[in-house]
Amino acid sequence: MDFYPVAIEKLIEEFAKLPGIGRKTAQRLTLFVLNLPREEVEEFSSALVKARGTLKYCSVCGCFTDTDPCAICSNPNRDKSIICVVENPKDIITMERVREFNGVYHVLHGTISPMAGRGPEDIKLRELIRRINGEVSEVIVATNPNIEGEATAMYISKILKPLGAKVTRIAHGIPVGGDLEYTDEVTLSKAMEGRKEI
Repeated sequence: MDFYPVAIEKLIEEFAKLPGIGRKTAQRLTLFVLNLPREEVEEFSSALVKARGTLKYCSVCGCFTDTDPCAICSNPNRDKSIICVVENPKDIITMERVREFNGVYHVLHGTISPMAGRGPEDIKLRELIRRINGEVSEVIVATNPNIEGEATAMYISKILKPLGAKVTRIAHGIPVGGDLEYTDEVTLSKAMEGRKEI
């Protein structure tokens, strides 16, 4: 085990709590931050504290925002008749980068996962149901293509269809630049299901 002063060990532990950050990366980040000029470290810590203190969830879609409702929900140019359902706020950032979707979003803040002890009542489904009215023409489910994401998508479809909402699922399949030889059976099966005429 590496020997570091207690303050450095604590900082390494805190960085290691971040997703995708192992101990070695946490060590590198810690040593990088400690080598920054004091003003930059203070700016960094101030930005973290300010973001944590001022950001909240949008009362409409559930995304991070500093104004309520958020910029997307309050934008009059967005098509409010189409709601794209995502698992987490970061998924909205990904979708917005594509610049193909002009509707609004709904963040579930998780998925249904009986194995992890998460049921429908543990994610933002009640809030989604409340948003379904005569003005919503389509709900696009954009959960991840894994067991939890698929289970959540099926559940959403089951509860929204009786309310008269058209429920669609984003297509899954072979990524652009992918090679059939290395494609797993489930992905290939989804690609076949989602085929379209050319």
